[in-house]
Amino acid sequence: MAKHNELGKAGEIRAREFLLAEGYKIRSTNYRAGKLEIDIIAEKDDWLVIVEVRTRSTDSFLAPEESIGLQKIKNLVNAAGSYIKRYNWMGETRFDIISVMPDGNDYKIEHIENAFLPPVN
Repeated sequence: MAKHNELGKAGEIRAREFLLAEGYKIRSTNYRAGKLEIDIIAEKDDWLVIVEVRTRSTDSFLAPEESIGLQKIKNLVNAAGSYIKRYNWMGETRFDIISVMPDGNDYKIEHIENAFLPPVN
């Protein structure tokens, strides 16, 4: 596996651990709707939380929320719609970003709740 793929998988594991420690229930990981994918789908306080994990090896010039383009947002929204329909979710939904960055022997984690709203077509 390529080093960046290993880093990405490690970041997703750390993000799941973080969410569990914060009281979230993990409903799905790497959920696929055709070619679209959601890293983590979690639930907390009657909210369905769609999580995009951004794992970076160094501090980059872009903030995590700035590193997600409009097409990625549309893909996440479409995949979330598929999940909501498939599992008949009737509650609120939000889109979060978790940024994971190695920090010595540990990881620095930043959780951005309500990172973006679904775009209006």
